[in-house]
Formats: sequence, structure tokens, C-alpha cells
Amino acid sequence: MTAFSLEPERLAWCAELRALAAERLRPLAGKGEPGRVNRPLLAELGTLGLLSRLFTSGALDLCLMRESLAHACTEAETALALQGLGAHPVHAHGTPAQRARWLPRVADGTAVAAFALSEPDAGSDAASLSLTAEPSAATGPAAPTGRAAPPPAPAQGPHGGAPDARFTGRGEAAGPVAGRRVGGERGGAPGAGPRPAAGPVPPVLAVRPDGPDGWRLTGEKCWISNAPDADFYTVFARTTPGAGARGVTAFLVPADRPGLTGSRLDMLSPHPIGALRFDAVPVTADDVLGEADRGFRVAMDTLNLFRPSVGAFAVGMAQAALDATLAHTARRDAFGGKLKDLQSVAHQVAEMALRTESARLMVYAAATAYDAGADGVPGRAAMAKLLATETAQYVVDRAVQLHGARALQRGHLLEHLYREVRAPRVYEGASEVQRGIIAKELYKNLEDR
Repeated sequence: MTAFSLEPERLAWCAELRALAAERLRPLAGKGEPGRVNRPLLAELGTLGLLSRLFTSGALDLCLMRESLAHACTEAETALALQGLGAHPVHAHGTPAQRARWLPRVADGTAVAAFALSEPDAGSDAASLSLTAEPSAATGPAAPTGRAAPPPAPAQGPHGGAPDARFTGRGEAAGPVAGRRVGGERGGAPGAGPRPAAGPVPPVLAVRPDGPDGWRLTGEKCWISNAPDADFYTVFARTTPGAGARGVTAFLVPADRPGLTGSRLDMLSPHPIGALRFDAVPVTADDVLGEADRGFRVAMDTLNLFRPSVGAFAVGMAQAALDATLAHTARRDAFGGKLKDLQSVAHQVAEMALRTESARLMVYAAATAYDAGADGVPGRAAMAKLLATETAQYVVDRAVQLHGARALQRGHLLEHLYREVRAPRVYEGASEVQRGIIAKELYKNLEDR
């Protein structure tokens, strides 16, 4: 099925992307190590020109890329998406020097980007980045604000967002992030080796002034996609205590900054997700993305662009599950005929198709609204992500049910999709967060009448 709004040229491009994903990207994805950045896959995405399109495409084309890649190779889709998520703040809000240093390397796949918003105690409530340092301290570990630091709790999720994102977690984030310097094969500090922990630190990121134009970052981030392998991080930290969303600043932090360490989290996801520890990491005004104390706007602008495309990722997975189900039910013999001849089966397949196409159209509508600069983009983006990710969960689950036990075998397409489909309902704003955004936008519109 095709969307009425897409021109023939775009439809042909989507078909080309699906073919490239199957023929050139899927084999590289299969050679990757779960939980590690697949740099050969990134390099191929760069060679194909797909990473550079992250900085030249509108929201609709971003959605088409993600949907098309997801249909054939979810690993390639996720690798592309995480590069965009981590680097978009640099593209949209960075200085000329920041853009010149990092964006060409992101585009050719030699630099890995990450979006670091979530903290152990600030996931869905991303504006609650707190536990700021004592304002008079210029060096050394930050002092807590007086309340006990709770143990890390599941935050928004792996892409690093609100959660930015694409999980839940356990294990290594429960205490100070242990000892390896962050950064990948081409970034970070090779051979730095383990560093001893500096003692307990607040489980959220604190910022303290360090000289006339600098700060020291102290605290933790968790559920960060591409951590600890990324070469640079878009990091959101509190610069003004007690100011809520208005006191957050976005920083571009290279992985080789002294005091920055990370660890891997064992997640239900094949791509890397980790925790980061900032032990008085130095940053200056040259590292600020946008304006000081305006970083939350940087985060929300990024999420408003990427949330519809998370929906596109989900639509791609739903379509792959639907296609597999159509083929299976058409050839599977059962009860004296084919599965498709059973009304109970045919009606389920029809419902899967109906929901998938509905989600696709909402994703395209939200992306088109973003590109047109229309009103109500946050609400539209939230609707698109919510409907598409919930739809994909339903469709993949139905597909597994109609395939039976074979779909649960390790290596089966649906077994893979069943693991992949759960996280998008959490990262970059959980479904409950999206409903809150939608309601807020509805009442805001009512007040503006």
C-alpha cells in the first residue's frame, strides 16, 4: 500500500533504499557485535550518502529513510537515526567551528554522535535535571543540594533523550559509572584504561562555573545510545539551579575530555547503550550549543523533528511484520485449507494493515507539518510517535501469534522485530509522555481561541 501524498519520485527512492538496505547494509549489520557501534555499517551509510542527508533533508524525507531502512534492516536504520539525533543539535545550533569539526565526520561515518539527556532521576521528566553544584566551588566534585540522591531509576531510554529515547535499564548504572574512558576506535583516548572512581557523586549532571567562561560537569547520564563508544556527546546540564527547563544548557563534549568515563548497559537492544560519568569534566563557552540556559529548547527542537521519524521506524517494522504474515498465511496449510481462508485470520490481517496504514499517514502528516512550519508541531509529532509505536507493537505481536512457535525461534525475522519493537514506546518520550504533550497542546489551543 502507498500513501496518496507521495510523489512517484519519492516512492522510487523508498524502493531503492529498501533494496540497498537488503543488499548492502544487512550483510554488514549481521557481522556487527551486539552492544557495540558497528563502524563498518556506519561507513557504508556514509558511502551511500545517507548520513549526509541527515543535514539536507526535511522531516518527511527523514521519515522515508527511516521507514525504508527499517523494513529491511533495523540495525542500519538505528545507526543512521542515532547519528542524526546526536548531531542534529550541532547542525541546528552549533557554531561554525563546531559544525566544521564534527559534521563532515558524522556524514562520512568516521565520527559517532550521541544525545545525552536522560539521567537516573530525570528521564520522562527531562526538565528536572537538578542537584546543582555549590555555586562558590570552582573545582573538585560537586556538592549535592541537600536531598538524598535516590538510586537510579528507569528513565526514558536508550537514545539518550527524554529518554531521547529509543529503554529501561539495570546493572551498571546503579552506582558510579565504572572505569573506562569513553570514545570509540577513532575517538576518545586510546589506551586510557580504567580510571579509579572518585567516590560517590550525584546521579544527575551538575554544572559549576570554572573561570569566566567555563564550567565543570559532575554527575551521571544513563540510557544513552551509542555510549560509551561515541566520539562526542550532546550533553544537557543544569547551569542555573531551581530554574527548571529554563536553567539547562546544551554542551558539545568530545569523548576524550578528562574526567569523562562510561560503561555499557546490558539492554534488550542490539545497539550500544551505556551510562556516562562526569567527574569535573571541563567545558567552556566554545562548547555551548545555542545559548546558556536555553538548552532545553535545543533538546525539544531536536525531539520535535525526530519523534515523527521514530514513528516511521515503527511503521517500517510493522510493514515488515505484515508482509511476513501475508506470505505465511497465504501458503500455510491448516484445517483443510490455507490459513488466510479462516475468517479469524483474515480479519486479524486486515486489522494489522488498517492500523499500519493509519500510522503511516499520521507520521507523514506530522513530518509535512514540521517541514511547512505549521502550528501545533509538538502535538502532531507526539501523536505520530504515539500511534505508530503502539501500532507496531500490536502488529508485530499479532504477526508472532499467527506464525506460531516458529516466530519465537532465535534468528527469525519476527523474533528480531519482537525485541526491537518494544523500546520505541519508551525512548524519546514514553507513550504516557506523548499523551501529556497532546493534551497540553489541545488545551493550549483552546485558550488561544
